[in-house]
Parts: sequence; C-alpha cells; structure tokens
Amino acid sequence: MAAYILRRLLLIVPTLFGIMLVSFALIQFAPGGPVERIIAQITGTDVAATSRIGGSAGGDFGASAPANNAGDMATSSKYRGAQGLDPEFIKKLEKQFGFDKPAYERFAMMIWNYSRFDFGESYFRDVSVIDLIIEKMPVSISLGLWLMLISYGISIPLGIRKAIKDGSRFDVWTSGVIVIGYAIPGFLFAILLIVLFAGGSFWNIFPLRGLTSDNFDQLPWYGQIADYLWHLTLPILSMVLGAFATTAFLTKNSFLDEIKKQYVMTARAKGLSEREVLYGHVFRNAMLIVIAGFPGAFIGAFFAGSLLIETIFSLDGLGLLSFESIVNRDYPVVFATLYIFSLLGLVVNLISDLMYTWIDPRIDFESREV
Repeated sequence: MAAYILRRLLLIVPTLFGIMLVSFALIQFAPGGPVERIIAQITGTDVAATSRIGGSAGGDFGASAPANNAGDMATSSKYRGAQGLDPEFIKKLEKQFGFDKPAYERFAMMIWNYSRFDFGESYFRDVSVIDLIIEKMPVSISLGLWLMLISYGISIPLGIRKAIKDGSRFDVWTSGVIVIGYAIPGFLFAILLIVLFAGGSFWNIFPLRGLTSDNFDQLPWYGQIADYLWHLTLPILSMVLGAFATTAFLTKNSFLDEIKKQYVMTARAKGLSEREVLYGHVFRNAMLIVIAGFPGAFIGAFFAGSLLIETIFSLDGLGLLSFESIVNRDYPVVFATLYIFSLLGLVVNLISDLMYTWIDPRIDFESREV
C-alpha cells in the first residue's frame, strides 16, 4: 500500500501541471484581459479606475491619462479601445500585470511560485490572493459542509429504507417527491422561501442577508450558534432540495443488488436478524459505490455555494469570487483557486481509495497498476 500511495502522490505533479497548462493556454486565446479592463475604465465613466493601478509599475499612472493633444498619442494599439492613450502608459500597464514577458515565461514563473504556495496579489483588490480566498471560505464551507452532511444524512437512510420497502407505497411516493425536488431549480425555490419567510409577502422570520448578524460579536456563544443557524436556514433549504436525489437512488439500487446475492441468503439461513444482515453484511458492500461519490461531495463542500444562491442571499463566498474574478480578468485569483482546488481534489481522491480498503480489506490497490 505504501508503494501505491507513493505512486499516486507522484502522479499528482504531472496531472496538476497538465491542468494548469491547458487552462493557461485557453486564457491566452480568451478575448479581453486586465489591461483592456483598465483601459475601458479610464476611457469610460469610472473615475476611480486609475486609483486601482498600484505602484508596482514604478510610475505615476495618473500622469499618463488621456490628453487633448492627439499628436502625442498612439494612433494604433493591439488593445481594443487604447487609441488615443500614451504608448508609455500602455507599456507600464503591461509591466504591472506581467504582460511584458512572453507567455511561456509567465507560465513558468506562475508554476514556480505556486509550487511554493506563493499566489501573489489580486490585480484589482489590493490584497493577497490567499487572504482573499481565506476570507471567502467560511461562507462556502458553511454552505457546502452543511449541504453534504444533511444530504448524506437524509439520502443514505432513505435509500436503505426504500430498498427494504422496494415496490411499496412508501417507495413510490418518496421516489416521486425526490424526483420533483430534483427537478425544481434551487434559485427558484430560494425565491419562494424569501417570499414566504423572509419578508417578501408573508412572514418575516428569517434574515435575507449575510451569514451572521451585525451584533454577532456581542452575542453569547449559544446566541452566536443560533444566529449562525438562523442565517443558514433558507440558503441550505434551497440548496438541499434536490441534493440527495442521486445518492438516495444510488444507495437503494446498491442495497437491492447486494440483497439478492448468495451470502445474504446464507446469513439469513443461519438465523441472523434482518438488522444484522443489513448492517452487518450488506451495508459494508453496498456502501462502496456510495463512497465513490464522496470525494466530489467533499470538494463540493468548498464549491457548493452556488453563484445564484450566494447572490440571492447576499453571501460573499467562493462561488461569487470565482465568477467576479473571471469577469474582471483577475487572473491571479482565477489560477490560484484552480490550482488549490485541483490539488485538493487529487489528494481527496487518493483518500477515497484508502477508504475503500478500510471498508473492504479485500480490495487491494497494491496488486494493480496506477
């Protein structure tokens, strides 16, 4: 097993490198960029645009703003909308964002920095990328972990019960409820919850904004827990509605498949109770396929904060951060989040394989090639 773990850990390096290389190459062909964004702000109505240009370029960008003397300005530029701007100003922008270097050099520098977990600073937020991610994580972790715990806590017992009662009235109507819940978009259900319970038209029971109240720090510890859960109720309800459908049906079908096998009939013939058969023999084998989806659920604990849900309930999490970073061409944030969560996903997949061997010692990854 040690050799298998070592091979998997070594495989992480080329896999992660390939993910970053493909993503970096795609970005090179994407229209727009941080330079174009600054140019658009300067030539538009955003008067605060020049305040976002830091001193890393080593110059006063305000002095390079558009002038009325067209003879001193560039008549053409590779950047859309840059006509009429001082070429030296454009060069300073390129130097600030690192675009004065060729693409291969920028990629090599990014990989070297990321290998040391140095993710640099955001282009437009004046804060380090890692601090920005850490700042947004509590919201996404709260949404994701609670979603995973509740969905697994409901779907696994429900799936087992449906397998035991296969074909019964309970099985039929619960299947109908699960399918309907899965078909309803989460953001529409969120709007319905707001209308009903957040002061939309009926009751004003739950808050509409944020993860905690303004006076959270002044509350006692039990008050803080209650306040936290109070704010999470509507977002979690809107996300969990269709979250357990796949796992519930997967658990049911897995149990049905195992119940029909010979070892179950043998266990029953030995006089074991139905509970001992289900949880002493069937459960361990049936849950293997469910565990296969655990890495995705675990990584979902960080990304499950849907963009629409975060927007509807004013929750500033990683979903909203990733979307805004892509729209604003904030490449350090985009690539850092991709790197961190790709690495995390690869490690968690390895942990999932180790969980297989823990649950069923008959599985031996050591005897096969990676």
